[in-house]
Amino acid sequence: MTRLFFRRARVVALVVLAAGTASASPVRYDLPEDTAKLKPGPGAAVAEAHCLSCHSPDYIATQPARKGHAFWTAEVTKMIKVYGAPIEEADAKAITDYLTATY
Repeated sequence: MTRLFFRRARVVALVVLAAGTASASPVRYDLPEDTAKLKPGPGAAVAEAHCLSCHSPDYIATQPARKGHAFWTAEVTKMIKVYGAPIEEADAKAITDYLTATY
């Protein structure tokens, strides 16, 4: 009897699973318009071109307090060396200077 019970339970589970996946369809939803922008300043265009291809301006704005040139140099260097951001040395300097002055 227990063997028959488990066999039937398996069949019921497969039928339920098949019914659930057969009716599943992709869910569509509209995202809100992205309103976050980088603060204006010298070098903003370079930062926008390189930084915003991977993350939002909010990521920059929410970095911890006590930021400064050393902090932003380390962050830009990390993006290049750890995450493989294709940023030339001159652009990295411009981005670091922009972030230091603006954030």
